[in-house]
Amino acid sequence: MTTKKKGGSPFAVSSDSVLSSFVTEEDVKEGAGEYVPLTAIALPKRQPRRYFDAKKLEELKKSIQQYGILEPLIVRPLENNTYELVAGERRYRAAAELNLEEVPVTVRALNDKEALQIALIENLQREDLNPIEETQGILNLLSVELDLEEDKVKSLLYQMHNGTFDSSHNVMANQAASHNVMANQAEIIQKVFDLLGKMNWESFVKNRLPLLKLPPELLEVLEQGSLEYTKAKEIARIKNDKQRKALLKDAIAQGLSLSQIKERISKIKFAETKGKGGSDNSTKTYASRMKEIYTKTKKMKSWDDPDKQKQFEALLEQIEKLL
Repeated sequence: MTTKKKGGSPFAVSSDSVLSSFVTEEDVKEGAGEYVPLTAIALPKRQPRRYFDAKKLEELKKSIQQYGILEPLIVRPLENNTYELVAGERRYRAAAELNLEEVPVTVRALNDKEALQIALIENLQREDLNPIEETQGILNLLSVELDLEEDKVKSLLYQMHNGTFDSSHNVMANQAASHNVMANQAEIIQKVFDLLGKMNWESFVKNRLPLLKLPPELLEVLEQGSLEYTKAKEIARIKNDKQRKALLKDAIAQGLSLSQIKERISKIKFAETKGKGGSDNSTKTYASRMKEIYTKTKKMKSWDDPDKQKQFEALLEQIEKLL
């Protein structure tokens, strides 16, 4: 089969539509006319997608059985009439499980960086993306675009977030000589987030990067989509492994709201304080507490306040009924 290469400018992160740089409506409509054997397609060594929802994969298989593969896979040519998958891994896996012999493809001559860029962005455009996949995917894309290791990307983002680097004035503390490089990096970061349209980089640093530091059991449920990331971050405040895992189990089984989780955490923290010798009203006798209240009331200067008089009267009646 002859490889057809799309004309036009090379991929750029500032493009309005990344995939449209390589795939047009005509490609999608005519995709069924260009088939290759499924066995001729190899998965890339670096795959952006790690978790696949079994239920949704089954739904896709049923759809393919009924309607076929409506959107062609994007592949790039290798040697000996073989190809490497660039985008469409879920369709590829579904086709493999259905034992399809051929699949529709759009073939594009892409270098390693272009192929990875498209794979990452196609992955980030999915609707069923979980928070961990999304966070890691954005981080991977920034790493590719900036040509930096992920740790250095994180460091750069934290510098921007903490104000060490001021992108608006192109100034970095004690590193004036490199301010142009830093400004360019900040511009690339901004373009990536503008392109994705999911969140801004400030929100990413504040709310998403911390997710990658969560305990393993919380990372697992986030990848499975069993819990919202806001709840996971809250549960992570519990440092005791046993207590944290117990709360996590209850949060999922009972469908606890964020406020209910916070209330549970407050009780746990309170119990910890009490166990360390902290004092609280429950350690005092009712008599001593009443004595303290009586002492405080004698010092009050608001007995002539009509509203407070009514409240005091109501409270006294309740106490008298209990005695």
